[in-house]
Amino acid sequence: MSDFWVSCGHHLLDRDAGGGLIVTDEFLKAYLARPELKPPPEACEAERALHASLLAQPRRPVQPAEIAALADPDARENWELVLGFRDHLLAHPTIEGAYVTLARKGAGRMPPLFLNQLVHVILRNVLDGCSDAHVVRAAELFFRPQIVTLHEGSLLAADDELISGTNPGPVSPLVSMLGLKNAANIDVLVDDSAGSYWERSDQFDMAIDLTAGRRGIAALGEVIQRWVAHLLGTEVDVEPLIEVRDASFTWYVGLDAEGTKIGNALWHGEELDDQTRERVVGLYRLTFRDPTMVLDKVRGEPVYLILAVDADKHLRLKPQNLIAGLPVRHMEEVT
Repeated sequence: MSDFWVSCGHHLLDRDAGGGLIVTDEFLKAYLARPELKPPPEACEAERALHASLLAQPRRPVQPAEIAALADPDARENWELVLGFRDHLLAHPTIEGAYVTLARKGAGRMPPLFLNQLVHVILRNVLDGCSDAHVVRAAELFFRPQIVTLHEGSLLAADDELISGTNPGPVSPLVSMLGLKNAANIDVLVDDSAGSYWERSDQFDMAIDLTAGRRGIAALGEVIQRWVAHLLGTEVDVEPLIEVRDASFTWYVGLDAEGTKIGNALWHGEELDDQTRERVVGLYRLTFRDPTMVLDKVRGEPVYLILAVDADKHLRLKPQNLIAGLPVRHMEEVT
């Protein structure tokens, strides 16, 4: 089995008996290697001392006075954010537990970049051993915004940062150490090209076909099943739908902001206009294998999942909505 997503740093982490990811000093040092934290030549002595001390002891407590002593206000903000992130990780037995807490209680000032990196490495754990390139590529939607284009009758999703050029390289704490290069071309993932996915997985340079009824949209449903099972500890079935007629939207989860808006409209019995309907990329019916896990008021009813693009054809999936939005009874904290 080929490795993939090396840039997420999964090889720097340990695992507990239940398969959860455990933070290591090596993983924390990867964050300390970020360009934003490496002291520039003009950095003050206090900043240099702070950086050096944490490289030696990445878990050591840092007092507010140490941050206040930094001369550069940007450096102070960067250190406050990364140390807040570090302390949140260390306050939980596993990275999964840290993420679930953020999904349920809110991320506060936590940079979206850090949340995406947690999703990246958790999914690498969830998909460990997966040999289906379509499933792994579909999982990129969880942490990499996409741009969706209709091309010759197919709905194709490609990495937004790669297409726009705003951040052409893969965003990861390990990028500078790995020296990964940006690929010049984007190929569509098909059966014939699937074998090449693994060696280029960290480039995020393969588009996926999300046309209704095809492999990509079904693969995304498989990722959702694995994500829910791993983080909420309950098995579900996720069925991709072409359309829903006369469905009772007793419970729904928008997989992104646009999907939530559409779900709200349907829940209130509103008719969708053609323009809004065309924004829907994926529609799923989720059912729980163990009905006792579901809240009484929706037991026996399916949960609908809605994925949609915005007016500019951007797709920004929010995996935290699955953690906070599903009607699960007695959700226990993941540890």
